[in-house]
Amino acid sequence: MKRFKKLGAIALGLAATVTLAACGGSKEATSTSDSDKVVTKVVGVAPGPYGDMATKVISPLLEKKGFKLTTKLFNDYVQPNKALASGQIDADLFQHTSYLEKFAADNDLKLSVVEEVPTLGMGIYSKKLKSLDDLEDGATGAIANDASNLARTLQLLAANNLITLKGDIDETKATVDDIATNPKNLTFKTLDAAQLVRSMDTVDIALVPGNYSWAADLDPADALALEKLKENYKNVFVVQTDEIDSDFAKAVKEVLESQEFKDAIAKSDFKDFDKPAFWSE
Repeated sequence: MKRFKKLGAIALGLAATVTLAACGGSKEATSTSDSDKVVTKVVGVAPGPYGDMATKVISPLLEKKGFKLTTKLFNDYVQPNKALASGQIDADLFQHTSYLEKFAADNDLKLSVVEEVPTLGMGIYSKKLKSLDDLEDGATGAIANDASNLARTLQLLAANNLITLKGDIDETKATVDDIATNPKNLTFKTLDAAQLVRSMDTVDIALVPGNYSWAADLDPADALALEKLKENYKNVFVVQTDEIDSDFAKAVKEVLESQEFKDAIAKSDFKDFDKPAFWSE
């Protein structure tokens, strides 16, 4: 009987040791299924489609390579990159390359792109108008106040002949001061991107990034105009620069460049999103 008690104590001690090892010093969570270890990674996302894309499309494919994705939702475009840089999360998926490069430079963050994903572009939405032809002189438009989305907003307005921009500027860095002509005398109300949908009750038009139009159940088919995305405005999966050659980052890159991922997107809610250029190469 003493021998059995001793063996039981040893077994309990080993179990405690394994438990402590699993909990100590790392934010990685592990689970075991059929003797295969799957490492769970946390991906920061903003309101919009990319959290679902990460968990419903990317993660099932990634699990075959030993990783599983869960998401942490942030309500702005500032916190995810800072959380990633500080190691609170393992990756993020909410932003395009232009925003990442400027934000990382401005905040001295070392973050790198793993690969692009299909992306929903910005749209011009209205609760009052059925067409941009109905936009009256002096109408009000709500636009994003962060630099990258503001530049995209101005380009979308220019593409629809609502404004023109000065010819000697970098359009990717344009601000309202770079508007050359404003034939309809539009008044612009600059807001945090997360507030643009809510502003539709009080403005004539709102230029809403895809993240937030999706989160608010705005149908792209109802947009008065949609953005034709440039490559640097397509969303990207991002990790810390020191982790770009990690097994995790390599596995994500393989998945995002795979035919399996293309096929999964084609059967998903994201089938109509703009695709990365390399998909057609």
